[in-house]
Amino acid sequence: MKGNVTAGMLIRFLGYVVLSIVLSFITVFICYNLLKGLTRNYYFLSRVANEILGILGETVIVISMGAVFFVLYLIILQWRWFRYVGEMSEAVMHIAEGHFDHKIAVKQSNELSNLAANINRLVEQHQRSLDEERKTEQTKNELITNVSHDLRTPLTSIIGYLGLIEQDRYRDEVELRHYVQIAYEKSQRLNLLINDLFEYTRMRHDAPPLQSVAFNLIEMLNQLLVQYRMQMEQAGLVGRLQTAETKVMVGGDPNKLVRVFENLLINAIIYGCDGHGADIRIRCENGEANVEVVNYGDPIPPSDLPHIFDRFYRVDKSRTEHAGGSGLGLAIAKGIVENHGGRISVTSNSYETSFQVVLPLASKQEKQR
Repeated sequence: MKGNVTAGMLIRFLGYVVLSIVLSFITVFICYNLLKGLTRNYYFLSRVANEILGILGETVIVISMGAVFFVLYLIILQWRWFRYVGEMSEAVMHIAEGHFDHKIAVKQSNELSNLAANINRLVEQHQRSLDEERKTEQTKNELITNVSHDLRTPLTSIIGYLGLIEQDRYRDEVELRHYVQIAYEKSQRLNLLINDLFEYTRMRHDAPPLQSVAFNLIEMLNQLLVQYRMQMEQAGLVGRLQTAETKVMVGGDPNKLVRVFENLLINAIIYGCDGHGADIRIRCENGEANVEVVNYGDPIPPSDLPHIFDRFYRVDKSRTEHAGGSGLGLAIAKGIVENHGGRISVTSNSYETSFQVVLPLASKQEKQR
């Protein structure tokens, strides 16, 4: 690229030089003949011309005139180039003062226009980097605020009830055990929050390597339905696995992926308890396994759908334990799925809310392991 630009500029400059030489020769020839005609017609001019010729010589005068006209023509031919350089210089100074929304006009079709386009591209990339840096800083501040809020709520309850116990401010052993039970439940929630935060942070920054193996996705999901059957029954739900497949082999880290579907099932239990059912649908198409975890509770508002996988985002906007988990479950699920080369999305209407997880099927090499 550098060689092409340099060669192009050199060829353009040499072209201007050749053209200037030709024009200067023509001009000198015309001027010289005009002067000869004038000196023949006017005695005074003839004497002055002869004196000058005697001092400098005809050759020197012709060469001097040619040099003057050569420089003049070269400046005229390059004037647009010089003016464009000046405009670019002013624009770059304006950008350097912090006006990153300003762009250099791309006027010509030469190396300078390429330079202007590249400078504009550089400024755009710099602006994007600044925007991303601001967004990262804002995200970090929100993360600290949300974590502080979420950790403080159960911790305040734990300290409060343990303080009552430490001060013997309970009527009998029944009330004592009640206080202990509340403190224990709050400590479990606190542990959940810390574990989810640790998992989310590690997933985003450490990016631990995946222990990829081939496993039967249907078998995993059947086991999860058995594992959460009691919780689903307590919520008035019936879990169903719907698929025409007998075996769906996917490649990935089963310990990570099970976390994804655990989060989606827990989400169905919490938010779909009014629908009396939760379905898991599996189908294979285009070399991918498509899993839908469907609940039939209240729909997710359209305004919330684009943010449902954001960390600490909750649909009901409340920040209490009644809002469900830590607010990180779906963000963690999205990160795990994307680390496996898959994708996750959600749709919701008045009838059902469906989370779709798409994962690549296991390759032959993974199946042979």
